[in-house]
Amino acid sequence: MVTLADLQVRQLGECRHESPLAKYIAARRTNDHYVDESDRVLFDDTVHLVQDHGVPLTELPTLEPGGPRRQVFFPPGRTKVGIVTCGGLCPGLNDVIRGLVMELNTHYGVTDVVGFRNGYAGLVPAHGYEPIALTTERVASINMQGGTILGTSRGAQDSEVMVDRLVELGIDILFVIGGDGSIRGASKIAAVARGRGLDLSVIGIPKTIDNDIPFIGQSFGFQTAFTVAAQSIAAAQVEAQSAVNGVGLVQLMGRHAGFIACYAALANHHADFVLIPEVPFALDGESGFLAALQRRVAERGSAVVVVAEGAGQDLMADRAGTDASGNRKLGDIGRYLEAAIVGHYRALGRELTLKYLKPSYSIRSVPAKAFDSVYCVRLAQAAAHAGMAGRTDMVVGRRHNRFVHVPIDIVVSHRNEVAPDGDLWLSVLESTAQPPEMR
Repeated sequence: MVTLADLQVRQLGECRHESPLAKYIAARRTNDHYVDESDRVLFDDTVHLVQDHGVPLTELPTLEPGGPRRQVFFPPGRTKVGIVTCGGLCPGLNDVIRGLVMELNTHYGVTDVVGFRNGYAGLVPAHGYEPIALTTERVASINMQGGTILGTSRGAQDSEVMVDRLVELGIDILFVIGGDGSIRGASKIAAVARGRGLDLSVIGIPKTIDNDIPFIGQSFGFQTAFTVAAQSIAAAQVEAQSAVNGVGLVQLMGRHAGFIACYAALANHHADFVLIPEVPFALDGESGFLAALQRRVAERGSAVVVVAEGAGQDLMADRAGTDASGNRKLGDIGRYLEAAIVGHYRALGRELTLKYLKPSYSIRSVPAKAFDSVYCVRLAQAAAHAGMAGRTDMVVGRRHNRFVHVPIDIVVSHRNEVAPDGDLWLSVLESTAQPPEMR
């Protein structure tokens, strides 16, 4: 159970400088968006969850609200900032970069912002990547393009060396835009800086297209991802319906969590089966997946199967090793299912037309849709406020529709996953009418 102590955000010191944004919040004492240093956001959102803690109001688990403060730690106009993007691509990366630069420059007078190229490798001089200046002119229209103008890479780097580089460049605040592994790396940088007694703020902006980071609501880029994924499902349905015994098979992202598969399937109701890592299934037997698929095709003439990349790993031989991010290598469940379905129909002596779609790169590379663009800008603004106020070793996110600060330790404590007994999975079962269990 999460406690109040788990949710305390580190601060570099007392905020002594008048914030340039004080004029925006001066008249908002009764407004829900006014940020008071003494105010907190409840971690739980139901009476029963609150009561289960069995502690006084002042000891309930609560989060520090995000937003501008009346006073800041770093002197406006004399602060130097670094930005780095790490890990895989995700819609909205450029929106976040642009939002940070615009907010820092326009409202805090921070004109010295640099971008580190190609992930954490850009903070290690031996790799030879020089940082680039990020001006408002340079970032003005980058939100219109996918990817990240800074480049990215996977894999950890030496935290001591990275802090040396930040000190050499005079960086006061480092914004890390990345997923689980990148956020862990940010925490290590903050720990090294803390051990050296440095006033270095490290702020994470969680980026995971799989939406598997806990406690922060939805990750940026997720809505764009499942919107584009839904288009692939619609294409698979057209192909399947236009063929004899047609089966459309769509593999989507989701190493550990099936959120994209679930939301994309719900977006257009074309999926007959959704297979995700959190819900095991069997291939063979009367109640297995292949028999259920055969019955659906017989009833309707075609079927669409959506599978997350991490689903069904227990069905395949273990793959040795890990990738550059430290993740266990996965078997290709899409190709495995393709071969199993084709083999099943061949053994039955029945005709089959199977079309396999794997749109992951076309999903990752697109610019953010409107909702995500707005979310990215607001996350960037919240991150800028947190950094200028001297917070560190934390991420920004949204919980109960409020922007909040969350310590990195608790964010990386576990993964957000689709609950097999939760309402999202129930909605998927209702939409697809697939058997609740295929074992």
